[in-house]
Amino acid sequence: MSIRFNVDEILEMAETIEVNGAKFYRKAAEQISDATARGLMLDLAATEDVHRETFAAMRRGLSAKEKGESFVPPDEEVVRYLRAWADGQVFDVTKDPSEELTGEESFEDILRIALGREKDSVVFYLGFKDATPKTWGREKIDEIIREEMRHIAVLTTELARVRGELQ
Repeated sequence: MSIRFNVDEILEMAETIEVNGAKFYRKAAEQISDATARGLMLDLAATEDVHRETFAAMRRGLSAKEKGESFVPPDEEVVRYLRAWADGQVFDVTKDPSEELTGEESFEDILRIALGREKDSVVFYLGFKDATPKTWGREKIDEIIREEMRHIAVLTTELARVRGELQ
C-alpha cells in the first residue's frame, strides 16, 4: 500500500517548522545578555520569518486543484522517510522548541539545540523536495535548504568561538 501526500499539508508543516524556529530564536535572544549573541539569535529569527512567508506564498499560489491533489513520491526510500516523519519518529513539528528553553541554558547549550533543529529542518526539506513534483516549487525549497545550511555554518562557527576554538 502506497502512502499519499498532499502538498498543501506539507507546506503547512513547513510553515510550522519556520514559525517554531523563529519563536525558538526569539526566546533564546531574551535569555542572552551579550548584545552580539542576542543579535545573532534575532537575525536567525528574522530569516525563519522569511522562510515561513516563502512557504505561505507557495501555499497561496496553489490552485484549488493542486490543494486537493495528493501524490505518491516516486522513491520508496523517500516514502519511508516521510512516513516516519509523519508518524513523529523523525521530529514533531507540532512541538514548540522554544518550550525546551528553561532560561537556565548557557549560550553554548542554546547553540547546540539550535544546531540540532536546523539539521532536522534540512533533512525534512530534502525529503520534501525529493517527494515533491517539479512543478510545485522545488527551486524555492532548494533556496531554503541552502539558507538552513548557512544557519548551520553560522551556528557551528559561533559554537567554536564560544568554546574558544576560534581566535
